[in-house]
Amino acid sequence: MADSSTADLTKGKRITGDDRTSLADELRERYDGGESIRSLATSTNRSYGFVHRLLSESGASLRGRGGANRNANKKSA
Repeated sequence: MADSSTADLTKGKRITGDDRTSLADELRERYDGGESIRSLATSTNRSYGFVHRLLSESGASLRGRGGANRNANKKSA
């Protein structure tokens, strides 16, 4: 769900100052709400790396990678 602050972002446009801060705050809220970095990148027409960096700069606590735990079925000897 892109709102007015993300709707006007064009691919390749440099985002600085207050625009960058407000975008970082919005993305952090959405990320903390459960959205993935990849879905945030898609909705803002930005790269995964850009969104990851912006979240890191904003102080977001990044989640670990998902997927199956390879050691879950191993039994201790």
